[in-house]
Amino acid sequence: MSNVPAAAAGKGRGRPAGGRAAATAAGPGLWNIANVLTMIRLLLVPGFVLLMLADGGHDPVWRAWAWAAFTIAMITDLFDGELARRYNLVTDFGKIADPIADKAIMGAALICLSLLAELPWWVTAVILARELGITALRFWVIRHGVIPASRGGKVKTLAQGVAVGMYILVLPGLLATARWWVMAAAVVLTVGTALDYIRQAIVLRRAGLARERGGRRTAEREESER
Repeated sequence: MSNVPAAAAGKGRGRPAGGRAAATAAGPGLWNIANVLTMIRLLLVPGFVLLMLADGGHDPVWRAWAWAAFTIAMITDLFDGELARRYNLVTDFGKIADPIADKAIMGAALICLSLLAELPWWVTAVILARELGITALRFWVIRHGVIPASRGGKVKTLAQGVAVGMYILVLPGLLATARWWVMAAAVVLTVGTALDYIRQAIVLRRAGLARERGGRRTAEREESER
């Protein structure tokens, strides 16, 4: 991103000084770095599934490649949102595609692990139900405000990523036992943060409805005074 003043940038080139500002006001384009990272994450999902289930799904080499694809996807998840906010690259596509990509890669990993009988289906159901439920909850209260991402939610995402990553790899001995405890912590955080989001949604909706009622009463009072 250039820091050259608009007046200097347009000098001697026959372009209006406000050209860059006008372009910025039009909003960021689709092909920005944040959206490209989101697209990469979406494209990694089918590749990850193929790697995960290759040769019956239990070959350590294929599983290592699947882990690499999963890790790359999770890393892009860390950076695309931050880049979009920091450099004003937020687009309508990104708002829709980013959460879809997040849930697609995590959901694909959980379902593959359960299909391979390496992770109980109830764990997969709890995590996916939480993710889909919170998304629906956000839309339910969106006209009253936005539920911000909490620190607990970020820790939950990290715990899920580490736990699922450990299950994707074929680990021996103590590491295989350790991953069970990491997944248990991830499930606890998943349920705990879900309850907190539900509480926030109820508070936000009540406050929004109270504002609406107050606004209507004010409007009616002003109308009666005319």
